[in-house]
Amino acid sequence: MSKPTLLILFGSQTGTAQDTAQRIGRQAQRRKMKVQVLPLDSYNVANLISESLVVFVCSTTGQGDPPDNMKNFWRFLFRKSLPAGSLSRLDCAVLGLGDSSYPKFNFVAKKLHKRLLQLGASALLPAGLADDQHDLGSDAVIDPWLRSFWEKVFAVYPSLSDVAPLREDEPLPPTYTFHFLDDVSEKTEDRLQSADVPSQFCPFPCRLVSNRRVTDESHFQEVRLIEFDITGSNIEFAAGDVVMMHPQNSPEDVEMFCQQLRLNPEDRFTLRATDNTAVPARLPQPCSVRHLVERYLDIAAVPRRSFFELLLTFSTNELEQEKLQEFSSAAGQDDLHAYCTRPRRTALEVFADFPHTTAELKADYLLDLFPEIQPRSFSIASSLQALPNRLQILVAVVRYKTKMFKPRTGLCSTWLASLDPEQGEVFVPLWVKKGTLKFPKDADTPVIMVGPGTGVAPFRSAVQERSAEGKYSNVLFFGCRSESKDFYFSSEWEEMTKAGHLMLFTAFSRDQEEKVYVQHRVSGNAQLLWNLIANRNAGFYIAGNAKDMPSSVCDALKEVFQQEGGVSSEDAEQMLEVMEKTGRFQSETWS
Repeated sequence: MSKPTLLILFGSQTGTAQDTAQRIGRQAQRRKMKVQVLPLDSYNVANLISESLVVFVCSTTGQGDPPDNMKNFWRFLFRKSLPAGSLSRLDCAVLGLGDSSYPKFNFVAKKLHKRLLQLGASALLPAGLADDQHDLGSDAVIDPWLRSFWEKVFAVYPSLSDVAPLREDEPLPPTYTFHFLDDVSEKTEDRLQSADVPSQFCPFPCRLVSNRRVTDESHFQEVRLIEFDITGSNIEFAAGDVVMMHPQNSPEDVEMFCQQLRLNPEDRFTLRATDNTAVPARLPQPCSVRHLVERYLDIAAVPRRSFFELLLTFSTNELEQEKLQEFSSAAGQDDLHAYCTRPRRTALEVFADFPHTTAELKADYLLDLFPEIQPRSFSIASSLQALPNRLQILVAVVRYKTKMFKPRTGLCSTWLASLDPEQGEVFVPLWVKKGTLKFPKDADTPVIMVGPGTGVAPFRSAVQERSAEGKYSNVLFFGCRSESKDFYFSSEWEEMTKAGHLMLFTAFSRDQEEKVYVQHRVSGNAQLLWNLIANRNAGFYIAGNAKDMPSSVCDALKEVFQQEGGVSSEDAEQMLEVMEKTGRFQSETWS
């Protein structure tokens, strides 16, 4: 049997599935196989019937949804008109990347695996279901799954066993080569075309109108209300939608990076692919080093194992080589976790610990070494009906301590907090995406919303929108630490309550001896909630941190069903499931 071409298709929202797909691609290259790695939506799915060997790597987003870059593929694959044996030539394997703290754990991978089998494909091995909650992260499942995958591939294609693979420390060719320009005056071609409606590849530069802190100065957490002017953008949104943006690395990090790698930020270059890979659409041609480092390379992220695998191929210093070998191996993942993941050490800090290897790095490998900065999403906290031509977001600035000397910070929230429109005009490229929360069109249907902390953002948008539309049956449960320190939009809620447009219940957890949370307020208003849900067909919505709050609120709601409806715990569970299936129970949570 001839040697197969391995096709690796990924669906990735945050870059993790892409990183894993590229890692499998490198393993195939080391085995001297022909290999192609593509996002699912960049692949012509009609060609799948003639493929012989495909690995699918996919994550699950939101409430069991496929990532954005596999949505078209997903729709095509689940067409009822596809014949049952259409993929009978295909040997395939599915690897899912998930997080078991979410109810729809690896839902996309499970469903994809099942559908491929229905269409006649042969699975080389059971679907791999990696779990980010595992002590060692996803690699605890990925490593043994990959070993098993290659064993199966060698069994089906014995000719591959005759090839002596490249060693792990031998460098592979870079995906792109950099061609630095002598003539700095050459015109830059911005390859992002303008569009009627802004999108990821065509964001609209929106003017930042205001950026103010909304938590008390004495409060440990900095939260900001940020407003953009979207005049002329054609951006439209409804309650529950999200705004997307690409953050930028800080000037200090850009400078440090260029120093470490001896790069001049003002130098300009063009990129050429070493095979048929497209040059990234977000990079202008020619591009400056500063633009690449500031807006594209994710240099402030905690590096993944693949980063150390690639560094190893450049290292000539014996001590550094030994350590990189350890961090690249399956056996060294405990140590890598302790060195990198747990203290949230950044790539810049790793470079400082491996100075000899860093000195050996060539610019050509930068796009292999660093992932692209992924877009960040924020629930929109305003309504166009209340604030025309404006879009507001509520941003908690991420900052925390680990054993590292320097506090850890969130890339996007820190960047946003630093933007000051009073120092001169600031423009942020934005686009809007449909959110998962959908509110009822019928004016008589009440809405119950549970949004502690910044989880209240989509509900402010909903209450503004519904009030403007004459929909006044709105119940909001809001929770925070203290009424005087982090009670967002308190005066607005007060006005709406006086106008009869809102019923508000608050839980200020630290304002008394006994901690009080939103779930306690839900339990304490059982009669009201039962009446709204059982007699008036109300919808129930949760938004906020995915840790304990959503499950605690769900438990409180089931207790309401038992207490007021007189049903058993099994029936209460079933009622909630039915509400979820019919769209009357919705949640949007993040970790």
